[in-house]
Amino acid sequence: MQKKLNKIAKDTNSFLKKFINSQKKSNLIIPMKYGLFSGGKKIRSKILIDVGSLFKINYKSLIIIGAAIECIHAYSLIHDDLPCMDNDKIRRGKPSTHIKFGESTAVLAGNSLLTMAFEILSYSKLNLNKDIKNNLINKISHCSGHLGIAGGQYLDLDYENKKVSKKKIIEMEIKKTGKLFSFCCVAPLIIMKKNKKDIKIFENIGAEIGLLFQVADDLIDYRGNSLIVGKKTGKDKKKGKATLISLLGYKNTIKYAQSLILQINKKLKKYGSKSKNLSETLNYILNRNK
Repeated sequence: MQKKLNKIAKDTNSFLKKFINSQKKSNLIIPMKYGLFSGGKKIRSKILIDVGSLFKINYKSLIIIGAAIECIHAYSLIHDDLPCMDNDKIRRGKPSTHIKFGESTAVLAGNSLLTMAFEILSYSKLNLNKDIKNNLINKISHCSGHLGIAGGQYLDLDYENKKVSKKKIIEMEIKKTGKLFSFCCVAPLIIMKKNKKDIKIFENIGAEIGLLFQVADDLIDYRGNSLIVGKKTGKDKKKGKATLISLLGYKNTIKYAQSLILQINKKLKKYGSKSKNLSETLNYILNRNK
């Protein structure tokens, strides 16, 4: 599993470095690279490639699409760390982008990474027709804005120190994290021009994978060692974050996460052994320690 993740991370970073280096230089390139090449595991790209393998999608095309996803993920982390958001000073064992370069530069670097994702999806060397590219851009835009990441982050902040129902917490975490995973799962189906019903099935699978990832992240914050995790832990409780742990307790949240994996695997059963890689990734997501 780790070897596969390392290969995907290496190939994705290689593409991103070439793509950024081919552009005209600006003062924002250095903070953009700092936020983008901070040692992330590329789990979203792994999910994209796992689903892509079910439909025999070209690996190089998936790496390019994965690069766009990682740009959006990096932008969201840069902005999440800002003092006006979650105010995190450490990210992956290093000073957060706003600590290193200042708040205004971090905002602009994050904005630039977000827009670079759309440049990548419209890139001439992504060997897909224009209609498919347009559909990919439309879907990733939907998953990143007020109905996705941005809207989820708003709710995350709005729910602090409030009594929030399980349903609302799940909806918030699906927006905040699940929507980008939904894109990872539906991008291969968009490429294959699958029908709306099949796309909806994989959208829901992606939302559940994203929810699993967020729950695992919350468990890490609850139990994790800051030195291993690479960022401060125990923050959710201090800030009064609305999480499933705060509502259900630690042990019941683990049970909930395990039930999510069973639920996802049930939906993947029809793909037989071809879904083995994806199932392994789900177990990795829950059992990781950072």
